[in-house]
Amino acid sequence: MKNLFDLSGKVAVVTGGAGLIGRSIIKGLASHGAMVYVAEIDMGRAESFRKSIHEEGLIVKVVSLDITDEDSIDKCLEKIISQDRKVDIWVNNAYPRTKDWGLKLEDVPASSWKENVDQHLNGYCLTCRSVAEAMKAKGKGSITNIASIYGVVGPDFSVYEGTEMTMPAAYAAIKGGIINFTRYLASYYGPHGVRVNCISPGGVLDNQKDSFVNNYCNKVPLRRMANPEDIAGAAIFLASDGASYVTGQNLIIDGGWTAI
Repeated sequence: MKNLFDLSGKVAVVTGGAGLIGRSIIKGLASHGAMVYVAEIDMGRAESFRKSIHEEGLIVKVVSLDITDEDSIDKCLEKIISQDRKVDIWVNNAYPRTKDWGLKLEDVPASSWKENVDQHLNGYCLTCRSVAEAMKAKGKGSITNIASIYGVVGPDFSVYEGTEMTMPAAYAAIKGGIINFTRYLASYYGPHGVRVNCISPGGVLDNQKDSFVNNYCNKVPLRRMANPEDIAGAAIFLASDGASYVTGQNLIIDGGWTAI
């Protein structure tokens, strides 16, 4: 039996690829044989990551991408296809947001709400459409959108007690929209061999305050926050032939948070 998780010969793109989760996904896809593009708005950060991963023996490419700009999306795809003739795997992981992100709901200006939805939700939607059309022309492909448990369930605000943190309301609207748009895309492009799925992580450990980490871990059945590698494993699966009959799904990686 062939290795169902071998991605050799596949061309993959990860948006926001130089971020915490993006870096781990890229390493995972590349270590399974894919030729991976780091798609970033911050090319300095992307190039720095490319050099660091090269030292680990993994070769990746970088490409400029602003998912909030249709012209940037088109140019990104054109460059990749001109160099590698195809896109097999696309992971939407970018996390655009305004400078006032994180305000309490009652303090969020209407203009900020609209801008965040436009940048994040609409950015994912427009990117998905362009990528799916490119994959449709080849008759196959896999798109994975990074969503969140907060697109599935309401937040437990008790985990933020004793901190200045909160869960932005727009985040719930955006991620919930991404999850259901993923289902739409799976239905629409399924006949053309294009699979579209979501990954919904729970909280990922990223130097948060101890009080928050303790509150969070006490709620989760596995008693820990996610590591970026936990998300990468799901991304590898969904991109691989091991998931060849999986589409329209939302794979929740949350240590059991949504089970209770």
